Amino acid sequence: MDAFKAIQLTLELAGLTTALLLVIATPIAWWLSQSKSWLSSAVGAIVTLPLVLPPTVLGFYLLIAIGPQGFIGYLAQILGIESLAFTFSGLLIGSLIYSLPFAVQPIQHAFEALGDRPLEVAATLRASPTDAFFSIALPMAKSGFINAAILTFAHTIGEFGMVLMIGGNIPDKTRVISTLIYGHVEALEYTQAHWLAGGMLIFSFAILLCLNLLNRRATRVML
Repeated sequence: MDAFKAIQLTLELAGLTTALLLVIATPIAWWLSQSKSWLSSAVGAIVTLPLVLPPTVLGFYLLIAIGPQGFIGYLAQILGIESLAFTFSGLLIGSLIYSLPFAVQPIQHAFEALGDRPLEVAATLRASPTDAFFSIALPMAKSGFINAAILTFAHTIGEFGMVLMIGGNIPDKTRVISTLIYGHVEALEYTQAHWLAGGMLIFSFAILLCLNLLNRRATRVML
């Protein structure tokens, strides 16, 4: 039963994180791909920071941020939420921040690959910037959104250090697949750990295979 509940929580966390990040990452990726401001370099560095920070460091500062004395925790108290630390909601906030670059970068690269020509043609046809974005940029960047969704979902499922720092390993509340594997290994329950770890290995391989096939197909279409 522990495994089924952990899988359910993991899928819920990955699904919500992916759906929310596709919405959040789109305007960020568009601005980064179009902006000529020096601020874009700083924002890009901030977005990319989770890629280079140790998960425990990011998890530690997020734990402080969502705690009673932290900024996010203070806002939560105003909204009547007692605590975010060691809850599923806290895990979701952490996952949104930790997986942000995996959503932003593929979409940004897809927008950059469009070039200026399609939008210039749309402008000559008197399309507003908003119309050009929704009718031209978004459809043409479809492969970037697919890659972002797959990478974000897979990365969220594989989270460990940040999840353990923010959510702990509470059964039926914050215990996900990665922390359940850790618990089995810690208890020397290698058989259970093998089943879960093997499933994660197969899942990760399938994700990478899908990405490679999609990218090869997109390259052939462009040629």
